Amino acid sequence: MVQSSRPSIQIDLNEFKLHLHLKSRTQLTLHFDSPSRRFYLSVIALVVNEMKKLGKIKSVPLQEHLDLLVLLNESIGGSAGSSGKENLLHRIYRKWKDALPNLEEAPLFKVLGKKKEEGEGAIGKIYSFTDVEKDAWANLFEYKGSEENVRLKFAIDKIGVDLNETSIIFEDSLDADAWDQFISSLKNVGQEETEPAGETALPEPPAIPFSLPQEGKTTWFSQCRWVMLVGVIVVMAAVVIWKLYTPSAPQPKEKIVASQPEKAPTAVTPSVEVVSKQKVSKTVTSPPPKVEVASKERMAFPLTDVPSIAVLPFVNLSEDPKQEFLCDGITDEIITALSKLHYLLVISRQSTFFYKGKAVKVKQVSEELGVQYVLEGSVQRLGDRVRITVQLIDALTGNHLWAERYDRDLKDLFALQDEITMKIVSAMQVKLVDGEQFVTGSIEKLRLECYLKIHEGFKVYEGFNIEATRVARRIAEETIAMCPETPYAYVLMGFVHLMEFGLRIGKSPQESIEKGIEMARKALAIDDSTSMAHSLMCSLYICKRESDKAIAEGERAVALEPSGAFAHEWYAASLSYAGRPEEAIPVFQKAIRLNPVGNTGLYGNFGTALLYVGRFEEEVSAYKKALQRAPDNIPAHIGLAGTYSLMGREKEARAEAEEVLKLNPKFSLEGYAKMIRFRDQVQIDRYIDALRKAGLK
Repeated sequence: MVQSSRPSIQIDLNEFKLHLHLKSRTQLTLHFDSPSRRFYLSVIALVVNEMKKLGKIKSVPLQEHLDLLVLLNESIGGSAGSSGKENLLHRIYRKWKDALPNLEEAPLFKVLGKKKEEGEGAIGKIYSFTDVEKDAWANLFEYKGSEENVRLKFAIDKIGVDLNETSIIFEDSLDADAWDQFISSLKNVGQEETEPAGETALPEPPAIPFSLPQEGKTTWFSQCRWVMLVGVIVVMAAVVIWKLYTPSAPQPKEKIVASQPEKAPTAVTPSVEVVSKQKVSKTVTSPPPKVEVASKERMAFPLTDVPSIAVLPFVNLSEDPKQEFLCDGITDEIITALSKLHYLLVISRQSTFFYKGKAVKVKQVSEELGVQYVLEGSVQRLGDRVRITVQLIDALTGNHLWAERYDRDLKDLFALQDEITMKIVSAMQVKLVDGEQFVTGSIEKLRLECYLKIHEGFKVYEGFNIEATRVARRIAEETIAMCPETPYAYVLMGFVHLMEFGLRIGKSPQESIEKGIEMARKALAIDDSTSMAHSLMCSLYICKRESDKAIAEGERAVALEPSGAFAHEWYAASLSYAGRPEEAIPVFQKAIRLNPVGNTGLYGNFGTALLYVGRFEEEVSAYKKALQRAPDNIPAHIGLAGTYSLMGREKEARAEAEEVLKLNPKFSLEGYAKMIRFRDQVQIDRYIDALRKAGLK
């Protein structure tokens, strides 16, 4: 690395290292040491090169460089950056937004000269850095838009570096010459080799011996058919776990085992075979070796008295990368269904989706999330046929408890659902807790396109800022027009109104709340057992300062979904804003136990409860975790501004206030004071005064 007393960045494409020299005299060397990692360093280099060509530090639209990105992916990336050209921008967007900024866990690089260690409150081992160092690195990765329309900026100005202090080197060349020579070398290699080098990819699935469906009228029945497998898988998982915890239950005559040995340390990768036309599921019989066992002593959380399970994101084995949403949807539904059972502790999807696309061992998942059982699966779809493979593993013994493969003609699923479910329950001689039988609910009646819209809307909503809220509103409006029969469309719109209230961007705060309540009531009129609708109603009553009603709705949501992190989060919030923070804090802690990775809203609300009781240091930590998950979360920046001011840390308070005004130039302290939900007016006045001292007006 070129030594300099000034801040500088050097991207070395010979050794695939990034050298970073900060104002604080911190010098870091990050090594991108595998094909997929080298690919993402080359993306950074591409963005820097384009900024240098423009002579400005500005956003670069990736769509214009798609062919070049494909070359990088297929050559140095070994096709590890994506499964295909059509999905490449989506993968880059996700990594730029979530993985590259993460200096502590460093999922895409190694920090040379440092060693990962166990960190307080962290999942797994992390690199130790100061908040200033972590923030400086994370702030480099700016983005606008999303998915195919993403524009990326390597924001070197955020750390006091200009374009002249940022360099790209390859062989003996520098900057534009280095980049051109680097790309030329990749093209030459591609012409010389008949097969590109890279990481081993999954085999292409063979042709499936059945005719693709002819165009014609699509029935409601065929549109929702894929969801019916979820009930079968959920029952099988619940049955096996329940059986293990019920000694009196007789053993099955035949042991059901998995077909493929686990290829540690990769995520589940079942073999790709020809999908059969038969209508019954296949039990797979060749026994796999045990996986590496987990240790109770190394678990981040102690095991509970009830069975605990983590459902990992199902792997997409289809040729079409758009089926990722289908895989995520099936995973979500299994988690949601299992969460309704009182005798299970089910890890939330935010935590299990932390592992999506990562090569992890069952042992690691078990120890980091504190669970005994791990469910893995895969989905392969072509036309109107689908294969779902699923296996349940006891992490403490390494045993594959059962594995099942479902080959289905999708049009048969609805008729077979009840029969298959009852056969499984009968064979395992299980008695479920009263009122917790799996029944067809409103979510199972969703058309696939409706579910994907709702999934997208909530994903965008979690940005917790003005632009994300506007996009979520558009998606919610489209969903209601497309799918007026589902309660979740109205729940999504209700949460949009809630965010508009919090950000003061609706027509009026009162109208935002009343329209939100209207949406919640519409959802509950369709299906009163929708836990999220009760949580929505809970949050809206909090805004109206109707504490008793808010708590009642929170309790109802938890009763409907006893292992639901989201339900516990809002129930805890209702207690907190009712002036009962001591009761709220353990409920928040349970929500975090159910969702160890957590979402930005969970940690934001937890921070507010800690503010109530004056636990400022813990509160700062909670707000920072909220911002790690959504850097533009305006309420979290406001919370930090007020807390730092109360602690006498004026410089940090003013910095957070400036961030609030940057994100929302129209922020009004007077308007914000009217929507604060504290019950004690003395607390409100004290908090507003602290925000005013921080520089908010």
